[in-house]
Amino acid sequence: MNNYFDFIGKVVLVTGASSGIGRATAELFGSFGASVAITYHQNKAGAENAVSNINENGERRAIALEVDVRDNAQITKMVRDVEESLGPVDILVNNAGSLIERLRTLEMTEERWDEVMNLNTRSAFFAAQAVIPKMLERGGGSIINVTSIAGRNGGAPGSIHYSSAKAAVLTMTKGLAKEFAAQGIRVNAVSPGVIDTPYHETFTTSEVMENLRKAIPMGREGRSSEVAGVIVFLASDAASYLCGETIEINGGLLMD
Repeated sequence: MNNYFDFIGKVVLVTGASSGIGRATAELFGSFGASVAITYHQNKAGAENAVSNINENGERRAIALEVDVRDNAQITKMVRDVEESLGPVDILVNNAGSLIERLRTLEMTEERWDEVMNLNTRSAFFAAQAVIPKMLERGGGSIINVTSIAGRNGGAPGSIHYSSAKAAVLTMTKGLAKEFAAQGIRVNAVSPGVIDTPYHETFTTSEVMENLRKAIPMGREGRSSEVAGVIVFLASDAASYLCGETIEINGGLLMD
């Protein structure tokens, strides 16, 4: 019987993995035997703690890298550092992203629009571009992009820059999948709904959160571990015929 979730010998790169969905994903991959590179921008303690959890048996299978994914030069260096420390990337999880701040349309500045686009969309594209050559050399790989329910429904007030960026990630996922599927690289995405992460602690009031819970058919927000499980599934051989798909993880809040 095949063990679809055996990632021993695989190198996984998870961006924005010092907390929330990214950290849960990195630690889950580590629990299945993968070597994991965790990137962070500010939360060094969270990233180092995740590395410690993966390396708890004394075997060095995880590293933390400080990276600002808005900077293409840092993305290039990030991939090079992972290759030198752990080996070529087999699985890329483009998780880094943020709303930065809520701004209505008439409040939006060109600088903030570009920053949110760069952080959420451009970073995912150029991270993929950086790992694909080695994936092609080895005959395959897997890329999972983290988009958002906001990319499907337009987001809450003040998040048009974020929802637009996440919608672009969804479309980019399909474009990359079409271009590289025949060469063994599967590109898919996950689209989380309301998940209990630092994102909502920062950008969503307790009153709004309570209203959101009431709108979710399952009656609660999701957990980071529940999103991580789907990401790991998409990277696994159990999803070997999934390509260009975006899986909605929202407790029934948005149904196709």
